[in-house]
Amino acid sequence: MFLVVQPKVERFSSRRKDPRVSASWLANSQIASGVFTVGTAAVLPFYALMVLAPKADLTKRSMESNMPYILLGALYGFLLYLSWTPDTIRMMFASKYWLPELSSIAQMFKSEMTLASAWIHLLAVDLFAARHVFHDGQKDEIETRHSISLCLLFCPIGIMSHAITKAITRGNSSTK
Repeated sequence: MFLVVQPKVERFSSRRKDPRVSASWLANSQIASGVFTVGTAAVLPFYALMVLAPKADLTKRSMESNMPYILLGALYGFLLYLSWTPDTIRMMFASKYWLPELSSIAQMFKSEMTLASAWIHLLAVDLFAARHVFHDGQKDEIETRHSISLCLLFCPIGIMSHAITKAITRGNSSTK
């Protein structure tokens, strides 16, 4: 004899998230704030190692690990799940050309949960870029501390800084 379990389809398709109603014992803003803090604190040791001890074995082993990305991915997925509503896709791609519109994205980011998920997304991407800068600098024996520091705060500028540093370093080594 087989037991057939059928999910209640309406539960998934009509799920509305009302910020005033929460099955959790924590309010949405507490969850968002907590994950924001955990995510921010989680990346700092990796940046500290790359900046303060770039040649240490611990730093090199840490930069080979995918653990920070797994942790940040889990945090991001959790917040994304909590912030998702039936209107999310419609808001993201509101134009007739199915392109994001700034006003719709701004509306989405009024939610602390969505804002926290975007922050975790940025932390993951910034750390990934900083790790690439670190590895590239190690491979070519180029100073990267300044670029890695910039990746933490202003990632695209950190990447640009590394490219400039690399070009200057190559230019100086070819004139010797």
